[in-house]
Amino acid sequence: MLTYQTLPARHVSEFAAAVREGLLKPGQRELPSKYLYDEVGSALFEAICLLPEYGLTRADARLLQTHAQEIVDLLPSPIHVAELGSGTGKKTRWILEALSRRQRTYYFPIEISPSALAACEKELGQIDLVSIVGYEQPYLEGLQAVAQGRYEGDHLLVLFLGSTIGNFDRAAGEDFLGAVREILRPGDVLLLGTDLEKDVATQLLAYNDPAGVTAAFNLNLLGRINRELGADFDLAGFEHDARWNYEERRIEMHLRSMQRQSVKIPAANLRVMFNQGETIWTESSHKYRPEEVVRMAERTGFRCEGQWIDDEWAFTQNLLVVE
Repeated sequence: MLTYQTLPARHVSEFAAAVREGLLKPGQRELPSKYLYDEVGSALFEAICLLPEYGLTRADARLLQTHAQEIVDLLPSPIHVAELGSGTGKKTRWILEALSRRQRTYYFPIEISPSALAACEKELGQIDLVSIVGYEQPYLEGLQAVAQGRYEGDHLLVLFLGSTIGNFDRAAGEDFLGAVREILRPGDVLLLGTDLEKDVATQLLAYNDPAGVTAAFNLNLLGRINRELGADFDLAGFEHDARWNYEERRIEMHLRSMQRQSVKIPAANLRVMFNQGETIWTESSHKYRPEEVVRMAERTGFRCEGQWIDDEWAFTQNLLVVE
């Protein structure tokens, strides 16, 4: 098992700096949600997606399976595909198979997790006329590299699925879409998944399932800090807390300290004292309304060419064309 002594120095340095900054934040301690997805966290998230309470992923996949050909028919040609946060790529299969019936396609999954990239290549590597080139980079850096490497006349379809946009604060999410737009050319396309508002009880159950899988996923972040940064978090001393923020219209995931306790994180040169009931905010999931997505697209330089809403779970795929 990797420990913080044997991980690449750059990784340890970046992770440790983010942990130090987040846990020293005044008022509300935070940890960046991207660090939930190490190899263990990614496996736990795959399990979450199978839970009956978590309908988001199935809605995402249903829309892609049902409307893949319709979506592809709206795309310019030739076009290649870049995916921000591909995960294992299972849902992407529908788009790539529809495209492969029309042309040879390059698919560029962009992920910070090497295990996710490996799983993605295994999942999608056998599709005819599709070549996979993975980028182990943050979203915008990877997209910039893909965009700079394409031939003149090639278009890009950027996939940002699963409502990952919801992990951003609304203003930050809009800024992110604007940054994506700056990298793209007129005629390029973004397929954006967004989870929609629904009754609060349904939303809370999706992020606090009775089997405790989401709790294990959240607590694994502390386990990761122990493994990679040499910390001594007692995972039994924290509990998973999912809550609905009515004002911001978002689910928040927190880790609540069950008692007053001290934690040492050597790689971050940090000792932290937690009071009983104090929380670490680990993830947000903002929920949208369909018309909100259209307006956000227009403000960031896109035109909404198509919007598909799932009948079983309020979720939408949005085809946004660069103006």
